[in-house]
Amino acid sequence: MFYGIVIYLFFFDDEKHHQPHIHAKYQGQEASFAISNGALLAGELPPGKTKMVEAWIEIHREELMADWELAVSGQKPFAVDPLR
Repeated sequence: MFYGIVIYLFFFDDEKHHQPHIHAKYQGQEASFAISNGALLAGELPPGKTKMVEAWIEIHREELMADWELAVSGQKPFAVDPLR
């Protein structure tokens, strides 16, 4: 969690978007973002919060990809540092 944005990576979540992605929630809004390029896949967040999530993905891409591999194989992912 950072700046009120909660980030989720779900176990076995590789069917709907067919690519590595994260889910972000902020004040009742929800969106999914591709890990590979930070692209918005579904949903909506306020523009400023979207930019924060995109920047966070850019900074932590390698960690997120490693966590994705763990999660889709049913293993617990590691915590990733928040945006500061």
